Amino acid sequence: MNEENRLIYQVRSTQSKFETREADGEMYISGYFAVFNSEYEMWPGAVESIADSAFEGALADDIRCLIDHETRLVLGGNKAGTLTLKTDSRGLWGEVRINPNDQDAVNLYERVKRGDVDQCSFGFDILDEEFVDRGDSVKWIIKKVKLYEVSVVTFPAYEETSVSARKRQLGERKQKSLAAWKQRTLKALKGEA
Repeated sequence: MNEENRLIYQVRSTQSKFETREADGEMYISGYFAVFNSEYEMWPGAVESIADSAFEGALADDIRCLIDHETRLVLGGNKAGTLTLKTDSRGLWGEVRINPNDQDAVNLYERVKRGDVDQCSFGFDILDEEFVDRGDSVKWIIKKVKLYEVSVVTFPAYEETSVSARKRQLGERKQKSLAAWKQRTLKALKGEA
């Protein structure tokens, strides 16, 4: 997929509150980066949800945990053993071990601990999805993804490019549907249908 189709998917804090904990002298941040089968409104009349199959096979890839999707602010990685990711019946859960020598990571830990930052997101490419036209609204069901990163974020809102990409996809779908209808109607008028 090209860059325009890469989506940053945000999860609201009411469903994904992060927690901090200390164990054996280590600091951890944990919580759900994605919740299955919950609808998230992208704009009025358009929603998206994540199927419980979305991360199958994706967690074996090299995945990083970031701060606000900033690639220069890496909290941990699954290949390094500093990020644990797993799915359960609720969603994609993760825990990152904080590097005490990384001031950005320690600052974030303290912000999460105080409750100032408690939301999450993840960056991915869609490999398989289903589109549902409900008549007065539309829905995308994300069935399979290539996961690049998970992030602890300050604000849970779609990146503008994500919404623009979805609106463009919807416009293209409507144009194709209209073109097919015109072609069927033309054939019927010519007696070819």
